[in-house]
Amino acid sequence: MKSKKYCSGLLILFCACMLLVAPRAYSDIEWSVKTQLKLDASPADIALSADGKWIYVLASGEILVYSVPEYKEVKRIPVDKSFDRMVYSSADNALVLSSSAEKSLKVIQLEVLHHFSVEGLPFEGQKNAPVTIMVFSDYQ
Repeated sequence: MKSKKYCSGLLILFCACMLLVAPRAYSDIEWSVKTQLKLDASPADIALSADGKWIYVLASGEILVYSVPEYKEVKRIPVDKSFDRMVYSSADNALVLSSSAEKSLKVIQLEVLHHFSVEGLPFEGQKNAPVTIMVFSDYQ
């Protein structure tokens, strides 16, 4: 009987010692600066598109639109200078602006347009037609 108590006491002592000297597990985050943009104006607010391709910067009287792959400004959208907050709505693909001074909201609908060059491509019809239909196909 004495040996069972002695063994269980040694086991408890061993476990206590292991807790004191065992390495502790922890989580950490590594980070690095991907890029830094120089802006023409002080940003009042920023928003990022749901797909991560666009950064919208609300400045005094305009929204600066940056393309993320190139990190360059591609568009300026004029707005009232009173707007001081902005939120991106991924459900509507829209920017919702708010003005605390004017107690108002403005919703700006965003549509991405894709431009394709037809230079040197085969075509049918007139070169100066008002509508161009492009067909993308894969015969495999």
